[in-house]
Amino acid sequence: MDMNKDFLDAFTEDYWNKQNMAAFEKYFTSDFIYHSAEGDMNAEQYKGLSQAYFTAFPDLNITTDYLVAEGDKVVKVWTANSTHKGELMGIPATGKRIVVKGIEMFRIQDGKIAELWASMDNLGMLQQLGVIPPMGQ
Repeated sequence: MDMNKDFLDAFTEDYWNKQNMAAFEKYFTSDFIYHSAEGDMNAEQYKGLSQAYFTAFPDLNITTDYLVAEGDKVVKVWTANSTHKGELMGIPATGKRIVVKGIEMFRIQDGKIAELWASMDNLGMLQQLGVIPPMGQ
């Protein structure tokens, strides 16, 4: 289980913080599935989502707030800090700094990520970008 935690720490630093798209096959199985409130994605679709975030947030830095492992599952609570410098899903760059929290559960299979369930504060991110007004306004 500690090995899976170490693997996810390395993954966060190498894939997300260094925006190392070339390392995708190193970390994900070929039949990887991503689950979120917006629906499921396969590996190719998740690559596209990752690239969209890399383009929109070139200084993205994700820190791990909490990590727990049990069997082949690892849960990570994280905080992302970044500046919106590129288009994100039709939203032009705002130049605004954001801080977003999220939680993910990974299923590790043969040393790679086979499944990922994710939830992040998309509403808070859109409010920080100025796309949606804060609550009560």
